[in-house]
Amino acid sequence: MSHSDPAPVGSPSSPSSPSSPAPAPSSPDLGRAAWAPGFAAVALDNVTREYPYAAHHATAGPDDRALPVELHPAFATSYDWHSSVHMHWLATRLLAFGVPADLEARITAVLQAHLTTEHLAIEAAYLRATPHYERPYGWAWLMRLAAEVSASEVPAIRALAPGFVPVVDVLEDLVTRWVDGAAHPVRHGAHANSAFGLLLVLDGARSLGRDDLVATVSRAAREWFGDDAGWPFAWERSGHDFLSAGLAEADLMRAVLPAAEFGPWARAFFAEVAAGDAVLTPTTVRDENDPQQVHLFGLDLSRAGSARRIADALRAADPEDTALADLLDGAADRLLASGLEASVGEEYYSTHWLASFAWDAMEAREHA
Repeated sequence: MSHSDPAPVGSPSSPSSPSSPAPAPSSPDLGRAAWAPGFAAVALDNVTREYPYAAHHATAGPDDRALPVELHPAFATSYDWHSSVHMHWLATRLLAFGVPADLEARITAVLQAHLTTEHLAIEAAYLRATPHYERPYGWAWLMRLAAEVSASEVPAIRALAPGFVPVVDVLEDLVTRWVDGAAHPVRHGAHANSAFGLLLVLDGARSLGRDDLVATVSRAAREWFGDDAGWPFAWERSGHDFLSAGLAEADLMRAVLPAAEFGPWARAFFAEVAAGDAVLTPTTVRDENDPQQVHLFGLDLSRAGSARRIADALRAADPEDTALADLLDGAADRLLASGLEASVGEEYYSTHWLASFAWDAMEAREHA
């Protein structure tokens, strides 16, 4: 079983030498149309690249030596499992948006080969057998992928939706058990962040009509974050963050609270934020070959998307008081521009995942 057919864009040999990097636009254009072809090439390269791969599989004994593609026949590419999931999501989004015909045909063929009912059943069984694996980040992206496939405007992709039903069944059970059994959220800026995971699960559950899961996530969000105020944004930005814990939380609450509740909650939560604060300014990456430092490019991209969505929600809540919305909007394009080049650059530690966050931020910018 192999993910190497159709062939990837190039033939990489190490994390620091990706195949055929897609050229970024030379202009400062931040629109999706300018970047879609390059992102499509990156997505295709990633979803067909088997190695290097960080499996994160807890071996059960000396004979437990399965290859990644045997453990994860759908998602054994793009350096690790969660990145493979969200690169498959990016590929499906790009097909719906529109990409060059040659890339469209190749991406469609890869998605049809990977996301089969048989492969997804194996992925669902693995998640059920290892209930803490990829919690909650990988779960969240898988829920997002399931929702995108099920609602896709591309018939060939929407035809894959039935295979995701058992996957979503497992995810609903895992998420419910997790939030029911946890007294506190995880608030840091990396994969285990609870707010980011809950937001993607919530959006996916709504799209898929999983009303019980929507209620579970909404209840957890209110319990974990409903009383928060005066978030200390000045304490943020560890050297490997790719999420702002504060903006991720506010982005979640935007999706949970009615407008009449969100406006007052957000103004109390953002009480300490002012123009020029670090949370609104791009990061500094001194070593673009450092796999931890390049997370900071993702931090810029994720903040750009969150800031735009939060600003939109604030304007909807109170069209007369736009000071905070203007502050967030004013930062969003600078943050987006800061992380874009790395998403189609020369370093695989960046290109195996960043474009997903860039596209998400661009969609927020265009209200897509």
